[in-house]
Amino acid sequence: MSVSFKQQFDTSGYTLVRGLFAADEVERLREHYMVLRTRGSYAGDDPGVQAGARDPLRRYPRMTHVHRWDDTTLQWLIDRRLDEVMTAILGKSPYAVQTMIFFKPPGSRGQALHQDNFYLKAEPGTCIAAWMALDKVDRDNGGLQVVPGSHRWPILCTEKADTKVSYTDVTVPLPDPDAAVLVEMEPGDVLFFHGALVHGSAPNVTADRFRRALIGHYIEGRAEQVAEYYHPVLRMDGSPLELGVAEGGGACGEWTDTPDGPVAVLTGNHTVNRKHE
Repeated sequence: MSVSFKQQFDTSGYTLVRGLFAADEVERLREHYMVLRTRGSYAGDDPGVQAGARDPLRRYPRMTHVHRWDDTTLQWLIDRRLDEVMTAILGKSPYAVQTMIFFKPPGSRGQALHQDNFYLKAEPGTCIAAWMALDKVDRDNGGLQVVPGSHRWPILCTEKADTKVSYTDVTVPLPDPDAAVLVEMEPGDVLFFHGALVHGSAPNVTADRFRRALIGHYIEGRAEQVAEYYHPVLRMDGSPLELGVAEGGGACGEWTDTPDGPVAVLTGNHTVNRKHE
């Protein structure tokens, strides 16, 4: 089992583990976060609940770094099952650095294509995400889309995104605009993906279905530094450890045509001060 996970991850930049968490576990988590969300606003909310807002994402904003004050989230972040899959993929247990809960209510915008390590700046190595569906995830409610094999690309230079369909304002260009593929998921499925994998999502066009997801961000166990926003860093037993703070950003890739097809050449420089979206 672990060999096939690693093979898919090495080939495509991601691997999907079906039913890693049971239906009753997912139901409890889904209810837990809906209760937390309706109680008000917390540290890490961006911008906080605005009950009467027209934008659905203002009424149900994401929650970030929830593990820092909520034990239920901390226990999920360092869960043995997640650790076992990532250890099989990476060859070493990772370090945990972030949690996020996306509610994505009906009518909400998606998130433009991006690469996670653009924000985390984990070095050496990269970051890895564990993206767990709390609802059925499909095209209509804005399921996650990934570009297979893009984990082999460098971190790409960004360009302006269309904020009518994305709540983030930057995206990455693709040599093939149709390269992203939808990953359909059931509650309890977890998608693990590489920090350079290009991914994003379209708007939720349903009238009555949320697309809730719980995400953990990790860095490789050989990493020596990560961006300041992701400190403190935790081992998978929950204990903290000291790592360096990554400053600024490195070169980023821009597409250029060659006789063998488009190639991302390192030409620019990225510096990111905003938090990971």
